[in-house]
Amino acid sequence: MSPDVAAAVSPAVVGGIRVEALDAEAVARIHEATLDVIETVGVRFPSERALDLWEAAGATVDRGAEVVRAPRALIERALATAPAAYPLAARDPRLDLPLDGRHVYAATDGCGIEVADLATGERRPSGVADVAEIARLADALDEVAFHWIPVSAQDRPAPSRSLHELLACWANSTKHVQTESIVTAPEARAAIEMAAAIAGGRDALRARPVLSMMQCTTSPLGQDGGSVDAALEAAAAGIPVGFMTMASAAFTSPTSLAGTLVVGNAEVVAALALLQIAAPGCPVYYAAAQTAIDLRSGAYTGGGPEDFLFGAATNQLADFYRVPLSMGAFATGAKAPDWQAGVENALSAFLASAVGSDMLLGLGLLNGSRIWSHEQLLLDAEIFSIVRAMLRGIPVDDASLALDVIASVGPAGDYLTAPHTRRHMRELWRPRFMDRRPMGVVEAEGGGPRAWANAKARELLATHVPEPLEPLLAAELSRIVHGREREAGVETAPTIVEATAAAGAGR
Repeated sequence: MSPDVAAAVSPAVVGGIRVEALDAEAVARIHEATLDVIETVGVRFPSERALDLWEAAGATVDRGAEVVRAPRALIERALATAPAAYPLAARDPRLDLPLDGRHVYAATDGCGIEVADLATGERRPSGVADVAEIARLADALDEVAFHWIPVSAQDRPAPSRSLHELLACWANSTKHVQTESIVTAPEARAAIEMAAAIAGGRDALRARPVLSMMQCTTSPLGQDGGSVDAALEAAAAGIPVGFMTMASAAFTSPTSLAGTLVVGNAEVVAALALLQIAAPGCPVYYAAAQTAIDLRSGAYTGGGPEDFLFGAATNQLADFYRVPLSMGAFATGAKAPDWQAGVENALSAFLASAVGSDMLLGLGLLNGSRIWSHEQLLLDAEIFSIVRAMLRGIPVDDASLALDVIASVGPAGDYLTAPHTRRHMRELWRPRFMDRRPMGVVEAEGGGPRAWANAKARELLATHVPEPLEPLLAAELSRIVHGREREAGVETAPTIVEATAAAGAGR
C-alpha cells in the first residue's frame, strides 16, 4: 500500500452499531460448562513439553492418553494474565494495527491448495509464486489490513514451506503477516529469527511483533502436538499466538449449537491457558471457525446460519476472557464468485463485524478455503467496504443535520450545486464492482462485477509495486530459510527473492 493511501484510509471498522448473539447469563453458562469439561473430561495435549508444564502447574496428567484435566481455578488464574490489547506490527509502522477491542480488521485466509488462474479461470495447484502475487495484490487494497498465508507453497519442501510462504508475503507487502502453516518447533524458531531480523532484534520484535501465529485445535477436545510446541516457542518470544477451533456440529461436536460452543471453547481456553502458564503475559488471541456438517455429504459447509451465529457468539466469549478474536468470516463454500458467495460472505462479514470481532479472515477463498480467486478477493473487499460503511452508523451533529443548507435550498430545490454537497459527497459510499448502470447499457455493453474484478486485479498486479525488502535483509531471510532446510536434511529450494533476482538477471 502506498503511504498516501495508508494515511488517507482506515482499513478497519471503528465504533458504530453492535449486536449480541448471547446474553450475559448464556455466556456465563457456557464458561462454567467449559471449565467443567476441562476439569472432568479433559483435553488431549500430545506434547511432552506441554504435559510437563501442565503437571508442574498442578493439573492431572494422564501420560498414556496424553489427556490433561485442569482444575478451574488453574485455568482462570492463567487466563487472567493474558493482555487485553497489543499491536500487530507491520514492516511499515504506519500500518501497525492496534488490537484494542475497538477495531475490526479483514485479512486474506489460508492455506488454500488451488488457484483459479486469473487469465484462464482453470484451477491448478498453488505455489510460492502465487503466495507472492496474492500478497502484492492484497497490499494494494486498503480493505485488507493484514495477511494470512493465502495458499500453500506446494512447490517448496515441506519442512521449510511455511518459511518460504512468510518470505513471499514480507517481500511483497509492508503489512502485518499472520501464519497458520507453522506446525513444528523448528519451523517456529526459524520464523521467529526471520521476524526478529525484520523488526531489528528480539527485543524490538517483542515490542512490535511483525509476525503472529495461528494454530488449529483437533476437535473434539484435542490439540496437535507439533502445533502446541510451535506455539510455545512463539509465546516465549512474545509473538501473538491464537488457537482456532473448527468444531463441526454433528461431527466433531454436539449437534446443538451451545454444545459445539462448549467443545470449541474448551479446546481454545485450555490452549491459551497453557501458553500463559508457560509465559505469563504473552499476547494470545481466541480464534474460531465453527460450522455445522452438511447433512447430505458430511462436508465442511463454509457458510450458513449456524456459522454466522457461531461467529457472533465466539466474539462474546473472547470478550468474556478479555482477549482479541480472530474469526473465519468469509471463505464461502461457493465454488465460484457467484450469488452464493455474495450472500454467505456478506452475512458472515456483517454479523462478525457487528459484534466487534477483531480480525476477520477469508477474503479471496472459495470452496471452504480450498480455492483461491483473485476476483473473489476484490469482491470480498467490496463487501467489507459496505459493512465498514454501515457499521460506522449515522453521526448526528450541527454539521450533519445541515439545517442552514436545508434553509438555503428550501422547498422544491435541489442540492446538487450546494457547497455542502461538494464538501461531503465523498463521504457517500461508491461501488467499484456493483452494477448500477441503466438496464439498456447493461444489455448493450455486457460485463459486470466479476469481469470488472478480473480486470482490476490484472491492473493492480501490473502497476502496484510494494516497498521491497532491503537486499541485505532479503539475503538474511533466505539464509534462515535454507538453514532450516539443511537442518531438516532436504534439498534447498530458491526463495522467492532469489527466484525473482535470478529471473531479472536472465532477462
